[in-house]
Amino acid sequence: MKYGVAIFPSKEIQDEANSYRMRYDPHYALIPPHLTVKEPFEADDDELKTIVEELKKVANETKAFPLRVLKVSSFFPVTNTIYLKVDPVNELLALNERLHHGALPKKQTFAFVPHITIAQELSDDEFSDVFGSLKLQEFNMESTVDRFQLMYQLENGAWTVYDTFTFNKE
Repeated sequence: MKYGVAIFPSKEIQDEANSYRMRYDPHYALIPPHLTVKEPFEADDDELKTIVEELKKVANETKAFPLRVLKVSSFFPVTNTIYLKVDPVNELLALNERLHHGALPKKQTFAFVPHITIAQELSDDEFSDVFGSLKLQEFNMESTVDRFQLMYQLENGAWTVYDTFTFNKE
């Protein structure tokens, strides 16, 4: 089965992201707005038990941190994907790093760029129009992250929460 690890931002940030995703993201119905901190990986039931224990350990060693969105950016020219740029605070970068050590799958296809996708698979013209107008807007949203979710993918392509891991409260 395919799994991944994500952070779901506050309702305010999700609402803002969804205001664009409804129109510009064909994956809108498959998963709520999120920040992927560990890209999808395959695991069987035995591997999953070990992975869950490792995720509990990582969560227990992590303290809450701010999630700030200040602007829009894109992955152009690689893809016509537009996203809310998440401030890469040290705690977030460290969390991503820890999620690729120990008993967890180590594969990381791309460098970690903290973001929340709001538009993807756009034509060149549509990308140019949408990105051109969004990059002029100011986004000033912040919330506190105190958990992450282990997600799994259903047969229809949708993602759902397998388990939630709350950070150490100390």
